[in-house]
Amino acid sequence: MGRYDETYNRWRNDPEGFWCAASEAIDWERRPEIILDQAHTPIPAWFPDGQLNTCFNAVDRHVRDGRGQQAALIYDSPVTETVRTYTYAELQDRVSHLAGALAREGVGRGDRVVIYMPMIPEAVFTMLACARLGAVHSVVFGGFGAEELASRIIDSGARVIVCASCGIGPAGVMPYKPLVDRALDLVGSDQSRCVVVQREQGPADLIPGRDIEFERFLDGAPAVDCVPVGATDPLYILYTSGTTGIPKGIVRDNGGHAVALSWSMDAVYGAQSGDVYWAASDIGWVVGHSYIVYGPLLHGCTTVLYEGKPVGTPDAGAYWRVIEQHRVSVMFTAPTAVRAIKREDSDGRLIAEYDLGSLRTVFLAGERCDPDTLVWTSDHLKRPVVDHWWQTESGWPMAANSVGLELLPVKPGSPTKPVPGYEIHVIDSDGLPAAVGEQGAICVRLPLPPGFTPTLWNGEERFIQAYLAPQPGYYSTADAGYYDEDGYLYVMGRTDDVINVAGHRLSTGRLEEILSSHQDVAESAVVGVADAQRGQVPLGLVVLKNGVEHRDAQVAAELVALVRERLGPVAALKQVAVVDALPKTRSGKILRATIRQIADGRAWKVPPTIEDAGVLDDLVPLLRRLGYADAGVLVTEQ
Repeated sequence: MGRYDETYNRWRNDPEGFWCAASEAIDWERRPEIILDQAHTPIPAWFPDGQLNTCFNAVDRHVRDGRGQQAALIYDSPVTETVRTYTYAELQDRVSHLAGALAREGVGRGDRVVIYMPMIPEAVFTMLACARLGAVHSVVFGGFGAEELASRIIDSGARVIVCASCGIGPAGVMPYKPLVDRALDLVGSDQSRCVVVQREQGPADLIPGRDIEFERFLDGAPAVDCVPVGATDPLYILYTSGTTGIPKGIVRDNGGHAVALSWSMDAVYGAQSGDVYWAASDIGWVVGHSYIVYGPLLHGCTTVLYEGKPVGTPDAGAYWRVIEQHRVSVMFTAPTAVRAIKREDSDGRLIAEYDLGSLRTVFLAGERCDPDTLVWTSDHLKRPVVDHWWQTESGWPMAANSVGLELLPVKPGSPTKPVPGYEIHVIDSDGLPAAVGEQGAICVRLPLPPGFTPTLWNGEERFIQAYLAPQPGYYSTADAGYYDEDGYLYVMGRTDDVINVAGHRLSTGRLEEILSSHQDVAESAVVGVADAQRGQVPLGLVVLKNGVEHRDAQVAAELVALVRERLGPVAALKQVAVVDALPKTRSGKILRATIRQIADGRAWKVPPTIEDAGVLDDLVPLLRRLGYADAGVLVTEQ
């Protein structure tokens, strides 16, 4: 029996004992005597009688233990040509004084602070300062529209907003402050305080009496100590888009979150204290919360805060430059970032220009990783590349090749096996365990582990109805997949991304796998569109690699034939359109639901999370030319 199986069985046989042992890695103000309280099922409470402070565990204890001069945070911003390093001692100094300024403003335990900033150090300082006070932060992705920002300010009840004057990207400066002003107009409160980080690339006008410049806000503020809070007290609220149009406030508690993230850094990612760990994401997303800020700092690593893109800042070698320059040991990014690099540098020539000797492992998550992307990354980096799967709600990985325990054989297309803490089942349409190889709904048996969201902000009943009611005794992930004969889990996409073609259920993930395996395809998306005879038929959209010219019709015909060869005529894929880009969220997820709505002629709107709305402007006439109700240049089956 390998170490993975031994660890998983140890957790399954004694979950409370397992997490009690894991909690020893955390410094507690009051060590918990109760590990799990299920009195309020179906939502359990982990370490309910414990007290701690997350900021102390992430910053102060490392200084106390003599590691104050170790680098804690590396800020790398190719868009401003800035690289700056903060030691743990410097981080403690900045965070404690910012916490003092917030306390002087009246912010205390349980109060909410909205953070609306790009990838700059002040955003991390503010998150940690809130945690230091026991306040609850809610980071809103920089650049979200005013209405989305206003809805989060209202729902959270935040009184203080900390923002930046602007964001900066390859396309230039994006003013943030006008969006904040409009959001506060919509909120309609004159009680809000707005603290503004003025960036020289785009300074903002301040409103007297309400707005204050960040450095002035800090003037004369005392350094304050960490405030002990209950383990079940909220650390942050992270909003995701809800199906009703009302954002869902995912709540993360302090105790379970600290224990789970600290454990995962070693067991899942194989990171050691002192390693340089880089999650190439954004603090506006859960990856940024868990693995830019809290996870690495809780574990005593050096974390990289990168204000740039995988391509365009300045080229497709940007990631490899960061790894070489900062001696990154473990990297975490999204498959969409790799596909962007692959499209620009399909032969991986830029990789050879950098010394990647420090890099041990690359982790991919945030969307389904097609096998071709994983194989390309592994072949060119010549290191283990780990596809793993989790959600905003879970806060840390649910299925992974847990390299800190044991590197299992890699199967491209699978995030490997459940992480200890998660008993994952695949349930068929009759509510029964699905057979090996049979696709069904992926569910997690209750109770959920530490670190998992215990509820929604102001929405416990909504949490129960959305996640627990669909399959009693389980958390419903809304993802679909299957297990193979070796116990490897395959996550094929959201349950609403399963196409029903004349009674045959087809996974869009499987179809995308086939399209992406073509040598000329950089990335793909498949959606099911309405069809009067078959119910639904698949529509494929593909982006070709750079340098593939004048082959749109030929590639599309080859793709149609390839799907027919591998899946058979039941797949009914007859239309493939070549596009310049796929519509995506800023976190890299393809907006399949929006594509489907346009193609079906249903009402739709530009999602607030979209990376580039111009992509939809190009897609609508394309879909219209394809013959869809409101919409796709079309290439049909030859």
